[in-house]
Amino acid sequence: MYTTSTAFLEALDEAGISCIFANFGSDHPALIEAIAEARVSGRKIPAVITSPNEMVGMSAAHGYAQVTGKPQLVLVHVECGTQALAGAVHNAARGHVPMLIFAGASPFTQDGEMKGSRNEFIQWIQDVHDQRGIIRGYTKYDTEIRTGTNIKQVVHRALQFTSTDPKGPVYLMGAREVMEADIAEPVTIDPRQWRPVDPGALTEAAIGRILDHVEKAERPLLVTSYAGRNPDAVAELVRFCERVGMGVHESVPSALNIPHDHPLYLGNQWNEPFQNEALAEADFVLVVDSDVPWIPSHNKPSEGTPVVHIDVDPLKENMPLWYIGAEESVRADAQTAFAQLNAALDARKPDAKAVKARSRHYAAASDRRRAEIEAQAAQPEGLITPEYLTATVRRHIDPDTTIVLSEGITNYTVIANHMRMTRPGSYFASGGGSLGWNGGAAVGTKLAAPEKTVVALSGDGCYMFSIPSTVHWMAAKYQTPFLQVVYNNRGWKAPRFSALSVHPDGYASKANDLDLSFDPSPAYADIAAAAGGAWARKVERPEDLDAAVAEALEVVRTEKRSAVLDVWLSHL
Repeated sequence: MYTTSTAFLEALDEAGISCIFANFGSDHPALIEAIAEARVSGRKIPAVITSPNEMVGMSAAHGYAQVTGKPQLVLVHVECGTQALAGAVHNAARGHVPMLIFAGASPFTQDGEMKGSRNEFIQWIQDVHDQRGIIRGYTKYDTEIRTGTNIKQVVHRALQFTSTDPKGPVYLMGAREVMEADIAEPVTIDPRQWRPVDPGALTEAAIGRILDHVEKAERPLLVTSYAGRNPDAVAELVRFCERVGMGVHESVPSALNIPHDHPLYLGNQWNEPFQNEALAEADFVLVVDSDVPWIPSHNKPSEGTPVVHIDVDPLKENMPLWYIGAEESVRADAQTAFAQLNAALDARKPDAKAVKARSRHYAAASDRRRAEIEAQAAQPEGLITPEYLTATVRRHIDPDTTIVLSEGITNYTVIANHMRMTRPGSYFASGGGSLGWNGGAAVGTKLAAPEKTVVALSGDGCYMFSIPSTVHWMAAKYQTPFLQVVYNNRGWKAPRFSALSVHPDGYASKANDLDLSFDPSPAYADIAAAAGGAWARKVERPEDLDAAVAEALEVVRTEKRSAVLDVWLSHL
């Protein structure tokens, strides 16, 4: 047999897709049959990873792509499965993560005219006017497969879109009759004709203007959020900053952009309502790959400071309100841009005295920051603090073999500060704002990098959003053990902060209950133990934490099963 579904699987294999994160439905008989036939005949197809929840499956594809840079397939059923992807689509879009979504569609015949015609009642009620429109606002490309004769071209075109900057999810759909259809001749295609578009680069004029700004500045500052999503960009970024004496500030970082022990690293900022000192004193700001380089209501460069913006998406085309007052914006790839700037510096030697002065200034600021962070990490009396918890986890990991996933929300800054990761590709956040990414992402990360120790750090709200019963069932089935640390403050702290920042003296500031508490607290660790046989422990006292973290990591590394630490912090 050679059907549209057969050709679809072949196209995935040709494109180098390793995994199908699948949530099968009544619209997938042709694909289920084609997968079974391929296994019997010995034809190579991607591994099928059953994902009982669609958002977890897409989060797993997200984690896999963050580690490898390669898109994977997320397979869901009709409009119901498409809607169930929920916030994972937002995260992939905002995080610039490549992936291919394929959904079935209700059959378009009902009297048995074609193979796959309607034979279940749900095929009438799942037929909607615009299934693709459900997530069109979050995808780079969408279309419907109408025939098997050109399905490979359609699949490769979709993958070309998803893998070209700015990266993001793409969506295909196909009805049962189309996916069941026989193809007279096998489809042959050359995947090399569908490679991603080459990355953008700086013009010679832009290079000159940027270097002119740096040369004139006493306090040049680089602000970035995700230049390090390509680990190869980090070395070029660091080399450039070292050669000109430029400080580096991370704003809402979703990747490691510079080793956090580097003397030019000045820290990170999320929602903290204060003016960043380095940003205020900067007399030139270079923004590279950042959606939110600062929050201008309380933090921004000083008036008159020139700003240049380099980004894969400098217009932020899917953000209706966005501007940062840049005098120049350039669409370019970060690695390419920094390599160009470094090449230009070979001919245009920086002023060694000025570079030394800048570097010395930033190194002193970096040293002061590290001393403050170390002081915060002391073992407390009474309740465990987020700082002490994060520092304890750091002491027990090997930074060269560990990947940290952060969804700490109100503890994002604490996690970035106290984990202090140094290896490119060792730290990720979702890049989006829909909570629950961390669990599925941990499964996908471990699939992509089985030799690494994966540590997911999340708030208790994010832990519940992550569907831990599905996550830990998948982790056990597919042998992707990881350490999950729950920062448990028994509720949603972020909405409390948001309310009080707008109404600091209002009724909410005086209320005893804002309906944000999770009391009585669920047994978070026990959920994972019941669903996937995970090692589980609740920790309430600082003196018990060190041993608990050590034992949890030993379980992950030697017993090859997940471990969940439910760590109680002060109540929200």
